Amino acid sequence: MSRPAVLVAGRMPPNVLDQLEASFIVYSLPDSADEADRMIDAVGPLIRGMATNAVQAPPIDRLERLPVLEIMASSGIGTDALNLDYARQRGIRVTHTPDVLTDDVADFALLLMLATSRQLLRADRNVRAGRWLDGLSLAHRVSGKRLGILGLGRIGQAIAQRAAAFDMTIGYHQRRRNADVAYRYYDSLVALAADSDFLVVVVPGGPATDRMVDAVVLEALGPEGILINVGRGSTVDEPALITALTQGDIRGAGLDVLANEPQVPDALHALDNVVLAPHYASATMETRTAMGQLVVDNLRAHFDGRALLTPVA
Repeated sequence: MSRPAVLVAGRMPPNVLDQLEASFIVYSLPDSADEADRMIDAVGPLIRGMATNAVQAPPIDRLERLPVLEIMASSGIGTDALNLDYARQRGIRVTHTPDVLTDDVADFALLLMLATSRQLLRADRNVRAGRWLDGLSLAHRVSGKRLGILGLGRIGQAIAQRAAAFDMTIGYHQRRRNADVAYRYYDSLVALAADSDFLVVVVPGGPATDRMVDAVVLEALGPEGILINVGRGSTVDEPALITALTQGDIRGAGLDVLANEPQVPDALHALDNVVLAPHYASATMETRTAMGQLVVDNLRAHFDGRALLTPVA
């Protein structure tokens, strides 16, 4: 029996391609849109599996040109780019990589809190430019402050565990109260923001969370508050955030995700009270290797007729 044809669409961890090529006929989608379309026209009818990621998954118009596609194995926990409704209608199985990135994303959220509150990047630039303390104001501590978490899933709980070691008071907001935790539940995001020094966003993207951190929430967070986003850029109203940062309505922001990645608004480039990262929270060798292995193992399981390891519910 010939090996199944698999399309690689998007960046993959370094351990993926060699393993895929050992088990499948592999086609890698070019970065150029025109070249990608030509490849899909040529090999689309052959493609039975796909390795992709939570940001670069193909849109529906390309999926429609893959008539025998059976499975999409995504590297990442987010599913908003995976067109789940369309996949379900066609009977395409979808997998992702939960759990393995929890610790790294939680670590990174704390890193952004510390770097933003303690003005680490501004201090670094000063020292490199020979300015030492010139223009640096006193920073603010993280320990003992109030932490609000928007989305207390696996990553949110891991952030809370780390924050507890900083003697932080922890509250959270999501659709339902979590009976398994002792942290204070807020049934309103505005109320949580008003009672927080740091507001950390961990909810997934999609219509249900689109721009839910808006001007009203930022106003409630207030001039002493700091916003941290390690979820999805679409969750924050970016123009409202820029206005709040520029006018001093909040103290600062640490952003691993943006609304139109990899495009960064010029206004954010110009602000010293923002720490920016390139959607990098899970980017350690350990985690990305584990994510890549799940992509490979899910594809192999599907074509071997075994149960998927991490299907999207």
